[in-house]
Amino acid sequence: MAYQVLARKWRPQNFSSLVGQAPIVTALRNALAEGRIAHAYLFSGIRGVGKTTAARVLAKALNCERGPAPDPCNECASCIEIARGSDLDVLEVDAATYSKVEQVRELTESLRYGPARDRYKVVVLDEIHRLSRQAFDALLKIVEEPPPYLVFIFATTEIEAVPATILSRCQEFQFRRVPAPAVAALLRQICDSESIQASDSALRLVARAGEGSVRDAVALLDQLATFGSGAISDEAAVRLLGGLDIALFRRLLEAILQGDAVSVSREVRHIEDEGWDPRHVYGQFLAYGRDALHLALGADPAQVDLVLEEAQALAALARGGGYENLLRLLNQLLASEPVVRRSESGALAIEIAWLRAAELPKLIRVEQLLAGGSLAASAQRSPSPPQSPRSALPASGLGGGGEVAAGMASPLPATTVKTQASSAVAEPPATPATAVKPAMPAAPATPAAPAPENGRHHHQPGAASAGAGAAAAGTTAAGAAALQAFLEEVAARKQPLAAHLEQAAVLRFEAGRLLILLPAADAYLGSRLRQPANRETIAAAVAKIWGPEAGWDFAESPPPGAPGSAAAVAFSTTTGLAPAGAGATELASSQLGAARSAAAGAASAAEQNPAVQTLLDIFQGKVEAVEEHRGSREE
Repeated sequence: MAYQVLARKWRPQNFSSLVGQAPIVTALRNALAEGRIAHAYLFSGIRGVGKTTAARVLAKALNCERGPAPDPCNECASCIEIARGSDLDVLEVDAATYSKVEQVRELTESLRYGPARDRYKVVVLDEIHRLSRQAFDALLKIVEEPPPYLVFIFATTEIEAVPATILSRCQEFQFRRVPAPAVAALLRQICDSESIQASDSALRLVARAGEGSVRDAVALLDQLATFGSGAISDEAAVRLLGGLDIALFRRLLEAILQGDAVSVSREVRHIEDEGWDPRHVYGQFLAYGRDALHLALGADPAQVDLVLEEAQALAALARGGGYENLLRLLNQLLASEPVVRRSESGALAIEIAWLRAAELPKLIRVEQLLAGGSLAASAQRSPSPPQSPRSALPASGLGGGGEVAAGMASPLPATTVKTQASSAVAEPPATPATAVKPAMPAAPATPAAPAPENGRHHHQPGAASAGAGAAAAGTTAAGAAALQAFLEEVAARKQPLAAHLEQAAVLRFEAGRLLILLPAADAYLGSRLRQPANRETIAAAVAKIWGPEAGWDFAESPPPGAPGSAAAVAFSTTTGLAPAGAGATELASSQLGAARSAAAGAASAAEQNPAVQTLLDIFQGKVEAVEEHRGSREE
């Protein structure tokens, strides 16, 4: 007897032998047991998953002498002839050869006659999507209202090409890809029956190469058994299936995660020297990376289609690389897959794709850069002091997780650049704490004036003179530190409000109250300070820094050119406190002007930094201020 290939020899002859399609098998068996036979079925799915096989088994079950039964007996004349393809009442037609409308009309004419012997006349129309539009139209009437003895079974691999008018007249069953473990179990059963020696790892590799198609996997097994004279080694399976040494994938993934471009190029040259198809290699590496992603999420290495030792090594590498990094890596590689597939220079395409992926470890989060974090490249050249936790912006401060290439330019080593977007943009959410500009010198606290019955402080010349003398004498470090802590506390509660307070002409804590003098003609800042939510925020910050008994007030500066006494009187009228002397006001203004001039120069210098320019382009903003971070800084 001539040799019969394994794919035909092991073709299922009943529903019990159909692998990986349990829901469809259950539905068809129940229909046969209950006598609920539809007049048209449509089986869809990829090649080699059992569509035509299920159609033949269904035809045998319908016409079995002991049926209709959930499973055919495979012993009666009808079952044997249907299995051989010689039954007159079961027509198996290839739609590719019956695509013309004339041929379909001839077929429908022949179906007007009843079955010669069997219970049903069954028409198995394979690859129905190959029919022309006119041929589909010729089928509509008979498919919708067939004779009671006629059953149609359509099969297709392109369900989207079948007209909706046909789909609505059929019971549709979608055959899924068969999982690799189920295919491997079937291959093991075949090897045991056919005396083929093969390791479990080789069978898993064959099952995976079948890509969900049982017929493809069995055909590959037949080919490997012929090559090895009945024995299949792991090396032969890798070589004949176009697979690669898993160690190559592990070295390549490790090099990409470490940003080692030299090693990546070396592995690409090795692939070229071995003569492997670059596109096939790229696809297998994507599957390998997907396994690494699952292992990084905590999957069991035994569930991966790899040798256990290789799976454990990959698990260690994946968990060391991190889930987020692997997800970002696979996203970029998947985006490059169409380019690799269509490229005429496959080796160059995969090398560029992998080299680009190797640049991912050199990226830095935008949040970290905006918070003053140093770029990776500049950190190696000139390491910066650690950053204070209060000066770092959290990731929640920005809506996304964007990144900036580390090698673009060296950033400012110990400064943070603030960018201000368009005024139409909503205020960002509050951040835990953000470094702010040093507060202007504050006058030292003076003894509080006696409080009247109404709780307000009245202007007293003596207190004013004392305040003026103290301001002229200079400010204390403790007072400046308290004002700085106040600004940081406001920033922790509401960052935009802290930025507004930095624009004040004078900040001074005196006699148990914080005094805020607004710049001349700055109506916007005054409107912000009058808002109830902002007032509550400032009051809470004042209470935390100076105690619950402290309060605060604000007043507007007089127009330019007005006498200094007018400013003092205006400030005193609003706050109810004696103004500090002219020396204190003049000192604060001069220091503020010098600070603003220095800030303007620093902002101009910061705009020349390429990294800052990139951020400005991304956020459509401008450099508002450059803030110096003093002390230690945590990366």
